[in-house]
Amino acid sequence: QVQLVESGGGSVQAGGSLRLSCEASGIISSRRCVAWFRQAPGEGREGVAIVDEFGRTTYIESVKGRFTISQDSAKNSFHLQMNSLDVEDTAQYYCAYGPRQFGIRCSPVLQLFDAWGQGTQVTVSS
Repeated sequence: QVQLVESGGGSVQAGGSLRLSCEASGIISSRRCVAWFRQAPGEGREGVAIVDEFGRTTYIESVKGRFTISQDSAKNSFHLQMNSLDVEDTAQYYCAYGPRQFGIRCSPVLQLFDAWGQGTQVTVSS
């Protein structure tokens, strides 16, 4: 069982930056995907950024060049640096973990992630 705890959300004006952190504990697979999802009010949950154990990353188009996912594997901590924030980035952000199947790249499919953090709110004002 993996437990995830997020931190770092808050309120910021458009154009500003925030850094989210996710601390993982428990039994973590050597092959794994860690992702940041977000969910705005009335919307579905979407995968924003993913990183695997090799450091390979994937981003949704709307955050490319603005968000950076990183990891400190030794500490089982994961981060999402968010720059040039836009009002459209306002959402509850969740850290998620899932084992990666051998030979398959990580993908932002909700069902592939079996551990979730409690979420942290990011609010961007104009």
